[in-house]
Amino acid sequence: MSQCLKTYTSLWAMQPHDQTGIKLPNDQVCEMVANAGYDGMAIDLGAGDVTQAHEVRPHMERHGLTPLIVAFPKTVEGLRETLVMAKDFGSPFVDVIGQVMPLSVDGMIPVIRQWMDMADQIGVPIQFESHRNCITNDLYSTLCLLDAIPEMRMCADLSHYVVDREFWFPMSDRDMGLISRILQRSDSFQGRVASRQQIQLQLDFVQHQKWVELFKGWWREGLEDWRTRNEGDCIFLCELGPPEYAMTGPDGREMSNRWQEALQIKSWVHQIWYDLGGDI
Repeated sequence: MSQCLKTYTSLWAMQPHDQTGIKLPNDQVCEMVANAGYDGMAIDLGAGDVTQAHEVRPHMERHGLTPLIVAFPKTVEGLRETLVMAKDFGSPFVDVIGQVMPLSVDGMIPVIRQWMDMADQIGVPIQFESHRNCITNDLYSTLCLLDAIPEMRMCADLSHYVVDREFWFPMSDRDMGLISRILQRSDSFQGRVASRQQIQLQLDFVQHQKWVELFKGWWREGLEDWRTRNEGDCIFLCELGPPEYAMTGPDGREMSNRWQEALQIKSWVHQIWYDLGGDI
């Protein structure tokens, strides 16, 4: 069974990529990302748009970067055009952050099923990202969706649930078990460290180390479980967003170098994968 870890970063995270605030042109972004050893780059249609996706595509192709399309459909039918585009781009799957948000789980189920059926018709896999302000906003309702729809697959960005639930540290066995249920249904993972009040922490601040270790443990758990049930490429997206995701000081300047932090997460994840006996 062939299994390989593929690490990505995000075009959104590269605008700007660090505390200088400088936004590089697409050709320089792609060269920088490729030279750092990333396999691909996520194109976020919430932070950007289709025009931007087409503009960056030739630069990604020239540097051998695989695009990953992140969709924010505002209607059920609105996902269709993105799926067609993703298939043309060669995206390994579409990461869906659905903006159709019924209040009840019973209302959510047919929305998820319609999106999944649409993806099957077009021939593009989809994963539903654990994310705030979307159909998977709440951990509890998402777990109910997973119970109701056994074929529903997730992309685990656990930072959103840590903030949304305001988990105390140390987390209870019960809450850790709920996160494990998300990981067991996840076919890809995203790298960001959060606390119960902040979505994106600086990785080297002393006061943040307990959260850093918590997330590293989750990444290990998720990757280890992935290896027991999958083959092919496992995608891990290092997604450290610019302000206002990134915290800033009174001068408006970011408090850490996100480019270096993303490379640190990439290094940690590579080591975890190696420790689990995997190839890069």
